[in-house]
Amino acid sequence: MFRVTDTSISDKTATRMTIRRLIFAILLGTSFVALTALMVVTLSPGGLTPLDLFIVLCFMVTLPWTIIGFWNAVIGLLVMRLSRDPLAAVCPINAGDPKMPLKSSTALLSCVRDEDVESLETNLSAMMTNLIRSGQSKHFKLYVLSDTSRGAIALQEQEMAARMSERFQGQMEIIYRRRSKNTGFKAGNIEEFCDSWGDDHDFALVLDADSYMSADAITGLVRRMEANPKVGILQSLVVGLPTDSAFARVFQFGMRLGMRSYTIGSAWWQGDCGPYWGHNALLRLKPFKEHCRLPVLPGKGPLAGTILSHDQVEAVLMRRAGYECRVLPLETGSYEDNPPHLLEFIRRDLRWCQGNLQYRRLLGMKGLKPVSRAQLFLAILMFLGSPAWIGFMVGAATLGMTTDYAPFRADTGAVLFFMILTMVFAPKLATVADVLARKDLRKSFGGTVRILISVGAEIVYSAMLAPIMAVAHTLFMGGLVFGKSIGWGAQARGVARLPVPLAAAKLWPQTLFGLAGLSWISTQPIGMVWPVVPIAIGPLLAVLIAVSTSTRFLGKLGIRSTLWRIPEESNPPSELADLYLPALSKGAIQTVAQPGMVQGDPNPAEV
Repeated sequence: MFRVTDTSISDKTATRMTIRRLIFAILLGTSFVALTALMVVTLSPGGLTPLDLFIVLCFMVTLPWTIIGFWNAVIGLLVMRLSRDPLAAVCPINAGDPKMPLKSSTALLSCVRDEDVESLETNLSAMMTNLIRSGQSKHFKLYVLSDTSRGAIALQEQEMAARMSERFQGQMEIIYRRRSKNTGFKAGNIEEFCDSWGDDHDFALVLDADSYMSADAITGLVRRMEANPKVGILQSLVVGLPTDSAFARVFQFGMRLGMRSYTIGSAWWQGDCGPYWGHNALLRLKPFKEHCRLPVLPGKGPLAGTILSHDQVEAVLMRRAGYECRVLPLETGSYEDNPPHLLEFIRRDLRWCQGNLQYRRLLGMKGLKPVSRAQLFLAILMFLGSPAWIGFMVGAATLGMTTDYAPFRADTGAVLFFMILTMVFAPKLATVADVLARKDLRKSFGGTVRILISVGAEIVYSAMLAPIMAVAHTLFMGGLVFGKSIGWGAQARGVARLPVPLAAAKLWPQTLFGLAGLSWISTQPIGMVWPVVPIAIGPLLAVLIAVSTSTRFLGKLGIRSTLWRIPEESNPPSELADLYLPALSKGAIQTVAQPGMVQGDPNPAEV
């Protein structure tokens, strides 16, 4: 009798992934060529001038991520709607036996630098409490790895560690370590842990200061890692915690809708070359120690030295070593706080921008998988798309003002515009389609009417934010040429109103860009340019958006409106009770529970 061996299963899996990647590459390449050709045809009246060619070149630079997002969304929606088990379709690894006790030892790594100690203690204590309740706490040890630069905060961290050690004595061990120098930033912090304690544990769960994971989510990752010895990094799907920040509330609602279809779609073709986002992920320590030490980039300037965006590099190094990097596209029990205001959001993005641009030195690294090399290239292109978009918009406006004839074909231009618009918002629209098709999800997001209103408002919101971010990226990359650097400082976490002078000092370039855009729009037929009005209005109102969405008043108003609601607000999970989140306070829930509204059945006693 013929018996399928492990080797044949592995060969079939490899063949399947090769076919998937080939299909995706064909979709990407065909779409790229077709859209570029459509742009050339659109600009064809009067022949292609140097300015036309510049516009086409800028357009081509912006295309890859737009196309990737679209096809990820389409594939993700098809998997969600047609597959009996979407998780198994994109992450076919053994889930382990939940009835069996854990066999491994896992270090919980809380990496902190100048953070709010009270919030940190709340998150860590809640996670430890839930692990103790699960009966699996003996398999875990918490390490608070501090890179704090301020003596007063370091003292608070030590006192926190002492309180927690006393509270959880005999149930879970806590180790606090503070480095005197922030060498290597977060990656260096974890590397020092590996050198000091890495041999004592099988796995390490990397946590940021704002990370929170339920016991089920943590033990689920560990069981899968135990059952799949070739998995080196297992990334959970991270979602935003219920928030009282107006800025974060709208932003994370859009992210929540976009991430599921996008992540499932990308996992379909990335497979064992999946992402690592630097937190809420489980590492297999032995290969991580042996193969994932980051190189120090030679030379001088902001793109030399320590690699800021360490996570993607560690993922490709783990894959080069023969271990799989997988993502679990499940929205269960893995959380983070999103930036509470626009300025912090921009600062975080600029740190990623500088880190991603460092990848150009790594593209020629020997032994990388083709998918891994492509991921590094696309990570660079993610931020190069911003100055390309600015160049495209400025070039198009200049073309309209400097030609005596119709500078483009209106018919193909309209088709191209709506195609790009659809592709940009495809990840959100795909998940919305899945949500509306499922009664349980419709209810958890607040019902059909509330979902549609929230999605429409969020699309306008994100359309206004996009040019604000593009201007910030472009100016920052220009500054890199002259040695400007952002480094890795403390991050803003709590809700606090931004001072108007600070917002104005940081966002005046966006305001000028908005004024210039609005001035140009005022000279054009409104029937031709109305779709790009948000592109000018967003930057023009950047200071107002930043200040207003940072206020507690607007945050509370957002909660009371019940718009942009996420499932954890409709029916708060018990695992979030110990966090005492303002968005899940008794008053907030009672406000949501108004007669006639479609909603979950929250139990205030759990909050």
